[in-house]
Amino acid sequence: MRGFLGVDVGSVSTNVVLMDEHEKVRENIYIRTQGQPIRAVQQGLEYIRNRMPADMEIGGVGTTGSGRHLASIMVGADSVKNEITAHAVAATSLVPGAQTVLEIGGQDSKIIILRNGVVADFAMNTVCAAGTGSFLDQQAGRLDIPIEEFGDIALKSNAPVRIAGRCSVFAESDMIHKQQMGHNLADILAGLCEALVRNYLNNVGKGKEILGPIIFQGGVAANVGIKKAFEKALGIEVLIPEHFSVMGAVGAGVLARDAVRVSGCTKFKGFGITEENFAATSFECGDCPNLCEVIEITANQKILARWNDKCGKWSSVLKTSKKIC
Repeated sequence: MRGFLGVDVGSVSTNVVLMDEHEKVRENIYIRTQGQPIRAVQQGLEYIRNRMPADMEIGGVGTTGSGRHLASIMVGADSVKNEITAHAVAATSLVPGAQTVLEIGGQDSKIIILRNGVVADFAMNTVCAAGTGSFLDQQAGRLDIPIEEFGDIALKSNAPVRIAGRCSVFAESDMIHKQQMGHNLADILAGLCEALVRNYLNNVGKGKEILGPIIFQGGVAANVGIKKAFEKALGIEVLIPEHFSVMGAVGAGVLARDAVRVSGCTKFKGFGITEENFAATSFECGDCPNLCEVIEITANQKILARWNDKCGKWSSVLKTSKKIC
């Protein structure tokens, strides 16, 4: 039996998924990246190795997320795709017929418009924390409530207060003001959920034709208060897939399977990479006015890859041929 790995390396979390040839997720893990993507990838692969069925072998691996290039060098990826592609593939794979994907992660948010299984339009918000998981974590900590209980408390509200949600700084100030006026916690949290949804629809979703079925994925999909606020604003049911928090990795796994079907073999380096000593460094090339900051990845002090140079002077030297089956 062949299994396929999907690795999604983001700024807040690193997710690793093991699926079979029929796109059924067999194992998955959600890890806090904590500024150490190399360690997070190794930790995720170690977890999968210890839980992988004895009769399964890895037939392919795909990477996505902001750290996809780094992860691809580490694992020997068969597919390296951006988050939009990976999330779209996962949505259409797990929820056939999906037309809109709402995705809110720890540091950014995005909307993907699908028509007939193809990405027709998309938008991302990467410059403001308002409405992202990190902002909700911060507010839950300030209010001394577990983030897991945030949504359930918000659902108890009968009269959500109106909170300015266009900016995280203003939203926090407005929340404090409402607390001082005597509003209860449930109404404040419900008001914050509605404010964040308004901000999302007015910015990320502006000008987009949002049609059902609507899929809500990303870590923030665990917040039932945000889900209810989306349904209230859109007037349509919002679906949350079973593996909502690791959908990027699911999409990467599906893409890896498709890539290997074309190539006929995998470039996966094996689980032994969990024990290798990887290191990432950088240096500035001063050979031209571009002053490129070149990224260099080593394993056990051996240079594996370099990238980020515009002319290819450093990266082209280390290009190797693909594995031949």
